[in-house]
Amino acid sequence: MLRFILVVLANVKRGPYLIPKMRKMFHHPERYSEQVRYAFAQKLINYMKSSGKIKTEVYGTENLPLEGGYVMYPNHQGKYDALGIIYAHKQPCSFVMDKAKSNSFLVKELVDMLGAKRLELDNVRQNLTVINEITEEVKQGKKYILFSEGGYDRNRNKVQQFKPGSFKCAVRSKTPIVPVALIDSYKPFNSLEFGTVTTKVVFLPAIYYDEYKDMKTPEIAKLVRQRIIARMADFAVDAG
Repeated sequence: MLRFILVVLANVKRGPYLIPKMRKMFHHPERYSEQVRYAFAQKLINYMKSSGKIKTEVYGTENLPLEGGYVMYPNHQGKYDALGIIYAHKQPCSFVMDKAKSNSFLVKELVDMLGAKRLELDNVRQNLTVINEITEEVKQGKKYILFSEGGYDRNRNKVQQFKPGSFKCAVRSKTPIVPVALIDSYKPFNSLEFGTVTTKVVFLPAIYYDEYKDMKTPEIAKLVRQRIIARMADFAVDAG
């Protein structure tokens, strides 16, 4: 948490440039393409990585589908998770996050600029609406990051149970599921680590519709979780 505060303070001087620019991009999508907005988000993340002494190693980009939309399902460790994936994922993508945490410094502008979804955790009807919106957008080719574990308190490198309902948008859109293993992603903003920290983003082979079409969502959730745990073991991480 201390590092997060330091990163915010280190970038306050950039606020008068970054925030108006991000708001302008959000309000004028006809002038700023999705690719341009995404590149600006990656630029912001690089500022944060540099000022926060954060390194991120990327593996498995060759496993990402070359065409069409898909949903990435990572394990969840902390505030840096989505940022690490966006840094690693060269094509534009968006994400889903807790609405209550979406209005802090720079986060609000990032959420708006990338068209991210704000999830009201205790509002079932709103959750269904968000899932339906993601389903339609993924059908049209958009890529999303969806954290199936929900919260990340004290998860660290232990992968919790994945919520079956979060896989409905992939099932309904009949698009690939991309498991993503995050390793040490809690260290930047959800630990008391000092000095330089290194995280890993590992894209696993996509699970295509033909492979999971006869499975129930609890089975899919279990499969994705098991594959993430197995891949983390390749890096000598006991995630189970």
